[in-house]
Amino acid sequence: MRSRGYWLYLIPSLVLFVGVIVAPFLMNVATSFTRWSGVGTPEWIGFENYARLLKDERFWTSFQHNVALILAMAVVPTLLGLVLAAALFDYIAKKFGPRTASALRAAFYLPQVLPVAIAGVVWGWLLHPSYGAVNEIFGIDVNWLGDPSLALATVMAIMVWFQLGYPVVIFMAGLQRVDPALYEAAEIDGASWWRRFWHITVPQIRPEFFVVLLTCTIAALKVFGPIFVLTRGGPAGATMVPSYFSYLNFFQRVNVGYGSAIATVLALIIVVVTFLFLRVQERDA
Repeated sequence: MRSRGYWLYLIPSLVLFVGVIVAPFLMNVATSFTRWSGVGTPEWIGFENYARLLKDERFWTSFQHNVALILAMAVVPTLLGLVLAAALFDYIAKKFGPRTASALRAAFYLPQVLPVAIAGVVWGWLLHPSYGAVNEIFGIDVNWLGDPSLALATVMAIMVWFQLGYPVVIFMAGLQRVDPALYEAAEIDGASWWRRFWHITVPQIRPEFFVVLLTCTIAALKVFGPIFVLTRGGPAGATMVPSYFSYLNFFQRVNVGYGSAIATVLALIIVVVTFLFLRVQERDA
């Protein structure tokens, strides 16, 4: 009887979940089967938007860009963050003190605190081809965000900087629960720092590894803000991603049904990726 009372506390969260996530998603799915400009009565067209989507080279190209951003926002920050967290926890904290390690951890995490719009504007200034600090410092003349051959790689580099602090903080928190006796025993046996990292650190924080990789992958799949601020999907579609492609069809081309179809496919991809991650984590647990 007492356990039933606990469900009452879940009602506000449930209402918010249904109102903010479930209902809009179902409305989006319904709209994806229509031809609609955003005003008037939607025209039911069945799977026509999805058939068009399968043949749309711009969508598949944008999805390829999304895969590249997964590398920049999930894979590289996770691997690099793991090494940095281990170095801060196992080397910097012992040699220079925990305050130094905490200060460096905060410095790595700072980009996560900055609003995306502000960070994007600052990077736009730094990389500006006429007065950007990067070109001035290195004495070069490169249009980092305006050259189709460089724009995606530049955005990827910015996203590594932006995303790196999150894995560092999560991994350092995970390292707090690792038994120090394991490191002491390995150090007495003559194991190098790299061996301690590979044989103790990595296996012990495997749950955190999966969490970081999953959340960063989802963030990469639905990335929108940095693309909107930095490039607007350009130049010549070189940095177009599905989320921005959906926005483009929604609000600029007023093709709401097609934009909804893109958003629905992207949501399903995120659900499938999440399911696969969770299955792999359960198998390795």
